[in-house]
Parts: sequence; structure tokens; C-alpha cells
Amino acid sequence: MTVHAYILIQTDVGHAAEVTHALTAVPGVVSADDVNGPYDVIVRAEARSVDALGTDVVAKIQALDGITRTLACPVVRL
Repeated sequence: MTVHAYILIQTDVGHAAEVTHALTAVPGVVSADDVNGPYDVIVRAEARSVDALGTDVVAKIQALDGITRTLACPVVRL
């Protein structure tokens, strides 16, 4: 089963574009877009499990320079 999620990212002021570019190299990141609002970047990600989402995708995203905060929102399918 594949887990899909949106990851909301806040960046240091003026770093959204470079963070968005760096995110494209992270395995599991399907897309990354700069946005306006309380978050600067929204990522669409996928992983083989919720645990893998945290360890293989979110942890690597959080290690990138310029990121101050993330919020992972797994997609719920009923």
C-alpha cells in the first residue's frame, strides 16, 4: 500500500524558491510548489507506509537548509 501526503513547509524569509528546487531531489517527493499564505511550499509526497513517510521523506525534507517548520498531512481515503 502506498501512503500519499501533503507536506506544508515554512521557510526562512526569501528562501521558498531555493527550497522548492532542492525538494525535487528528495526521494518520495512527487511535486513541490511555492504558495502564498501561512506556509511557503506545499509538497505532494508518497511512501510505502506512514513510518516510511516520516523516516524516508519528512526527515530528509526537514534536513534541508532554509526550512523552519513542516506539517505532514497524510491523505485519508474512505
